[in-house]
Amino acid sequence: MAVSTPNILPDTPDIAAPKRPVIRQLDEAAINRIAAGEVVERPASAIKELVENALDAEARRIDIAYADGGKTLLRVIDDGIGIAAEDLPLALSRHATSKIDGSDLLNIQSFGFRGEALPSLGAVGRLTICSRAAGSSEAAEITVEGGVMTPARPAALSRGTSVTLRDLFSATPARLKFLRSDRAEVQAIGDVVRRLAMAEPAVGITLRDVTGGGDGRVTFRVEPETGDLFNALHRRLARILGAEFAQNALKIEGEREGLGLTGYAALPTYSRGAAVAQYLFVNGRPVRDKLLVGALRGAYADFLSRDRHPAAVLFLDCPPERVDVNVHPAKSEVRFREPALARSLIVTALRHALAEAGHRASSTVADATLGAFRAPELDPDPVVETPGPARVYQMDRPSGASLARGTAWQAPVPEPTPGFGFAETPAARVEAAPEETGLTARPLGAARAQVHENYIVAQTETGMILVDQHAAHERLVYEKLKRLMAENGVPAQALLIPEIVELSEGDAARLLDHADAFARFGLRIEPFGPGVLAVRETPAILGTVNAEALLRDILDELADLGQSDALQSRIDAILSRMACHGSVRSGRRMSADEMNALLREMEATPHSGQCNHGRPTYVELQLADIERLFGRT
Repeated sequence: MAVSTPNILPDTPDIAAPKRPVIRQLDEAAINRIAAGEVVERPASAIKELVENALDAEARRIDIAYADGGKTLLRVIDDGIGIAAEDLPLALSRHATSKIDGSDLLNIQSFGFRGEALPSLGAVGRLTICSRAAGSSEAAEITVEGGVMTPARPAALSRGTSVTLRDLFSATPARLKFLRSDRAEVQAIGDVVRRLAMAEPAVGITLRDVTGGGDGRVTFRVEPETGDLFNALHRRLARILGAEFAQNALKIEGEREGLGLTGYAALPTYSRGAAVAQYLFVNGRPVRDKLLVGALRGAYADFLSRDRHPAAVLFLDCPPERVDVNVHPAKSEVRFREPALARSLIVTALRHALAEAGHRASSTVADATLGAFRAPELDPDPVVETPGPARVYQMDRPSGASLARGTAWQAPVPEPTPGFGFAETPAARVEAAPEETGLTARPLGAARAQVHENYIVAQTETGMILVDQHAAHERLVYEKLKRLMAENGVPAQALLIPEIVELSEGDAARLLDHADAFARFGLRIEPFGPGVLAVRETPAILGTVNAEALLRDILDELADLGQSDALQSRIDAILSRMACHGSVRSGRRMSADEMNALLREMEATPHSGQCNHGRPTYVELQLADIERLFGRT
């Protein structure tokens, strides 16, 4: 006997069946426009793709032109090996490239390899390519407009390739609304061109604004550099970043387990208020990678305050199979197989170069000091009148003999006269010349005076040195404390009751992976169940520690950079405060022997040219500059 099943669902009105989705194959024009949205974000993106193609074509000179911020015209002309006439239609097909054969997608030896740039540009604007292959008797030209390609036809071109893109995003007008002003787009184009010019010192690059027609106005030009790698790069950086960067840049060279690092990094005292002077390259490709930026920041962490940023141009070279450059459509980000190795190489190489720089400080400090001096407003033809008969003496410069006598004379230290005591403490004290000879030949010279009981005036053979005694001694004490800490280890304090920290299982596992490294800094953690850690010991120098907050700060850095310096940074901050309190204070009088001892210790101590916050500890003024202040040269 059949048993009926009661209807437990309420009565509902009839609902129309959902419409079945239809899967369609997009046409080629739509596909190219979508690809263009990933590759070509703005005119600067198009310039980047075209210049990289020119560099891959072994060009030695590249001429770039734009009009109206690149919105109406972009043109790139090179003298490379060119494209054969029969290959031009294929060059405008998606995923067609001469740079890889598809058998090994990790062995990327060139800038471009996707084969998307040219067809993408042709899908969003009016693209014309004229090229003459090396050894060919004539050039050929092909045009693409709205995704429609014309047959190749003969053209006139002596060598290389010329690519012209007009009316960018004319096929996708909505994209035009998201472009910024012409000025902003021009700045973006200039930034892209400068980065590519840094990567290729042997290539001459010209950038011109042809708005209004004609040959236009040259806005950027660098000629090909010759010589060895470092000299050529140094000259190229001087032309792009300025002579000040070149004067204050340290040569960077390092190698570790197949990875190589070259480039230049500026002294800590040549720092910037924003990260606008950081240029990073991987296998010659400009990238903006947070791992590399974090490594650069970490290398300078001990020399700069948080609101200052280092300036550097670094080239990291590694085998292609150990880095994935295909993680971003515009190839601006990379992924390393061994990120910790890359970070360690950058930090170690930079800190080694900074240590070798010793007490050196940025030349811009002296330039700023000289610029701060102002000559008083004097009568251009001063005279001195004396009582009696009308006699007028014209003021003139002293003779050479009087100058020699003045140089040899040492002002005595004034002694209070009975009944005529000083109304206040003298602002400057002049010390007798030390008996030890040859001190003026030392880098920081011989101490001659103390000004305002805080600044030491020293004489060198070529000028003078002005030292901030408190800032200098603070750095010396700080370096000594770090050295003692490195030799003896970080003392740990055992917690009477271990602090229990609850985390996710993944976060707990991530911290336990670095437990040995934490132990070297006095932080000992142990597993205490799934997702739970027990903190047994903390660094004694930190005093009372909020262990949970510390671990979460470390986790944030591990998630962002793959490595954490939070613990070491806190320890260094404590050492810095200890150094501040244990150093020579402002207002303390120092003898000549004490001042000279401080100068000698500065010469022997790395990083003594800047204090713990990145400010200079001394200023050097050349004699020629001082004489120029007084109009003597």
